[in-house]
Amino acid sequence: MKKQSSSHFLAVNSLQYHVRTWGDNQAPAIYLLHGWMDVSASFQFVIDSLVKNWFVIAPDWRGFGLTEWANSGYWFPEYVSDLERIVSHFTQDIPVHIVGHSMGGNIAGLYTGLFPQRVKRLILAEGFGMPPTDAKQAPSRMKKWINQRNDPPKLRPYGSKEEVAARLKTNTPGLSDERADFLVQHWAKKISNSEYELRADPKHKMTNPILYRHEEAFNFWSEITCPTLWVHSDSDWLTKFMKDDITTIAKYRSSFKNLSETKICGSTHMMHHDSPEKFATIIENFFNTET
Repeated sequence: MKKQSSSHFLAVNSLQYHVRTWGDNQAPAIYLLHGWMDVSASFQFVIDSLVKNWFVIAPDWRGFGLTEWANSGYWFPEYVSDLERIVSHFTQDIPVHIVGHSMGGNIAGLYTGLFPQRVKRLILAEGFGMPPTDAKQAPSRMKKWINQRNDPPKLRPYGSKEEVAARLKTNTPGLSDERADFLVQHWAKKISNSEYELRADPKHKMTNPILYRHEEAFNFWSEITCPTLWVHSDSDWLTKFMKDDITTIAKYRSSFKNLSETKICGSTHMMHHDSPEKFATIIENFFNTET
């Protein structure tokens, strides 16, 4: 039985933001932060598997889901600022728990480093930072970004809901038909009698002209004071994403003062889709532990 969510639309940094909540707002709060090309409703299966009473808050990031698209582009500082506004709206200064998946984990890590007093415990689910960039890449990336502004990328349409579901299953082969059908309703929208497109701004596919400065990220992470849990799938996603750069992964780990790690066996990167029961158990076990 699915737990019912409520939709809220807020003015956040000049955009109309959609934020989904579940549960009683007097219960302990958990923020669930989705990744790139995902939406807040993707956490529904995790919510359904939670045992304890929680107040769960999950935004659709700018340019995804039901949140308004940005005019120019998408930058990590804006996501962090958006999160600060959302947290201030729903839970003010009350310390909260945060779970960030993939891109949402990168945002959560930066946010928690800026506002360590606001976060009780932090879970980063395969959202541990980006691969380092080299300054030599800057000119070519800037040129590519300018060219893309003149000829913006597009998202291809899908001929049916079934095609969208099949696309979801390429990321998560073990996804059941029932779960895929649920996700399609939130992940895509009908644009004609026979076509669907993803609920995402195509500008998300543009090259970022601003290089990822991992040395700066270290300094955010070093300010985090709360217990932090890295959650891995057993798909070796981290080493593949980081191009087997074991040295940098070790430096990322060492930046956190109070870090533990765990693995979800039998899962893909989209662990909240294919292993939501295991993911929910990890969340509750970690957040139920006294600090």
